[in-house]
Amino acid sequence: MASIRHEIVIDASPEHIWDVLRDVGAVHERLLPGRVVDTRLEGDQRFLTFPDGHVIRELIVTIDDESRSLAYSVVEGARPALDHHHASFEVRPEGGEAGRLIWITNVLPHARAAEIRLRVEHGAREMKQAIEAAAPS
Repeated sequence: MASIRHEIVIDASPEHIWDVLRDVGAVHERLLPGRVVDTRLEGDQRFLTFPDGHVIRELIVTIDDESRSLAYSVVEGARPALDHHHASFEVRPEGGEAGRLIWITNVLPHARAAEIRLRVEHGAREMKQAIEAAAPS
C-alpha cells in the first residue's frame, strides 16, 4: 500500500484551521470553494460534488477535537479509480500564529501513488489559500 504524507504550513491559527477542517459539511464553502460545488452529509457519509457533476462518496471515520485530527475514506467515485483509500488530517501549532496541516493518504493500488501525490499537493495548496483568506485578522 502506498502511503503519501504531505505537510504544509498555513498562516492561520491552529484553532481556525481545525475549525475549517472539522466542518465536514461545508467543504464547498470553507475548505475547497470552487473545487467542490456541494457537500451533503447523510449520517457518517459525505458526498462531494465537483463542477463537472461527478460525486465522491466518503466515510467520515473520526473527528477528534482533542488531537485536532480527522480521518476519512473514499468509498465510491475516486478519480483515478482506487481499490482502497484512507486519509487523515492533523493540525499542529507552528510557531507563533501559524499551523501545520499534516495530510496522510494511503491508497491501493500502489501504482497510483505518484498521481495521488500530485493531487494531494495541489489540494493542500488550495486548502491553504482558502483557509488563509478566511482567517480572522
